[in-house]
Order: sequence, then C-alpha cells, then structure tokens
Amino acid sequence: MRQPAIYLPHGGGPCFFMDWTMGPADTWDRMAAWLRALPGALPARPRALLVISAHWEQPAFTVLAGPHPQLYFDYYGFPQHTYQLRWPAPGDPALARRVMGMIADAGLPVAEDQHRGYDHGVFVPLKVAFPAAELPVVQVSLRQGLDPAQHMALGRALAPLRDEGVLILGSGMSFHNMRAFGHPDALAPSEAFDRWLDAALAAPEGRAERIAGWAAAPSGRFSHPREEHLIPLHVIAGAGAEEPAKRIFSDVVMGTRVSAWQLG
Repeated sequence: MRQPAIYLPHGGGPCFFMDWTMGPADTWDRMAAWLRALPGALPARPRALLVISAHWEQPAFTVLAGPHPQLYFDYYGFPQHTYQLRWPAPGDPALARRVMGMIADAGLPVAEDQHRGYDHGVFVPLKVAFPAAELPVVQVSLRQGLDPAQHMALGRALAPLRDEGVLILGSGMSFHNMRAFGHPDALAPSEAFDRWLDAALAAPEGRAERIAGWAAAPSGRFSHPREEHLIPLHVIAGAGAEEPAKRIFSDVVMGTRVSAWQLG
C-alpha cells in the first residue's frame, strides 16, 4: 500500500530519554505521544523506512548502505546514560543500492557510506515511534550547499518507493533558532513562519516555487538562521509533489511553534 511522505520534528538531543531540566519536565511529552501514535496512523505497516536527517551533510547525496548500522551519538553535554541508548534497526543494502540508482538516474550526485551510524535525527524520534527496531532503515544525507531545488529533486527521484511500501521521512525541526528557544519574544515570529509554511505547502500548484523562497517568508531567517533543519521538508515536498499537504502535529516547545506535515 502506498505510504505517505512525512516531515517530522526530532526533538532536542536525546530529549525523550532523559529527565528534561532545560524547561518544564513535560516539554517533550506531547511530541513523544504523537511519535508513538504515528505507526497507527499509517495506511499499512511500512516495508522499510527511508530517512533524510538534518544531521548529515555531504558533498553528494550519500546513502547509508551498511547492513547493521550502529548509533552515532552526535549530541553533546547530555546525561551519560543517553550515550548508552540502543536501537538496533537493520540496514537494507538492497534498498540502499536501489536508492543510489534512483538518485543517479535523476542526474544528481550520489555516493555510498558503509560505515556511518544512524545519527540522532534518525534514532531519537524513531526509537519512540518504532521501538522494536524491526523495520529496515536506509538514511540519505543532505547535500552541502542546502539548495532547495536539488533537495526537492531528490524527493521526486525517490517518490516511486512510496508505492513499494517505503515510508519516506524528513527529520528536522520546523523552527530551529537555538538562541531563540525559550525567549519570550520568539513565539510570535515562530508562529508567523509556521502559518506561512502551512499555507505554502497546502496545494501542489506553485508549492516548489513558494518553499524555495522560504528565506523571504515572514520570520523565515529568524526561524532558521541556518536551514539544515528545514531542508528535509523540501525532500518530502518533492516526494509528494502532486499531493496536498496537511499539518499532522503542532505544539509550542520551549516557547516556539513546532509542526509536522504529511503529503499523501
């Protein structure tokens, strides 16, 4: 059954697996509850997960192709037990090869990595959503330069996998200004950008042009001083280029609006 393409928030570091002390203790509870409910909202159990994380950038679109990726603890300053987390989801070398072929056929630069592990943009939210770690996972990097059009082209190239039962996930944060989190003046601009994103994504017609110009949106650069956490959304928009989008989660986190969207 055809799977959707989803842009989801992955939280802050290992936030779902620790006592949160940088704000209210329940800061991440609503996001965690939504992630736990996500598999039940899908049309069927996915055959595999294809994840584009904000936390991996390479000169070419790079596909994690190892059969048994480890976890890559790319966060700093958190409690020691959060560096002992386990989520042994298998890789899928055959799917990885197919993904590399699809990227190459689209005329996009592609590379392979056999050794890198799943970064926290992958294992932190998916350990909540898919705790059994049974589904195969293939991770694809962003491309350095973070060009929106190239990342939408990546999504379009990968879109046929949705008809093969592969759930395509873009993992980021719709607001990611580290200096603004928790600031009393951040809520209004974060909500302005969130409203703009929702309207820009809603209809397929003209969507690519609208979201390519995200930096000129209300509070666009305030919401993303650097856009690596937004660009996975462009991949998802490409993977669902012919379909309307809908906001499927929204919450105020650390004083800012954070949302998720689904296409298909």
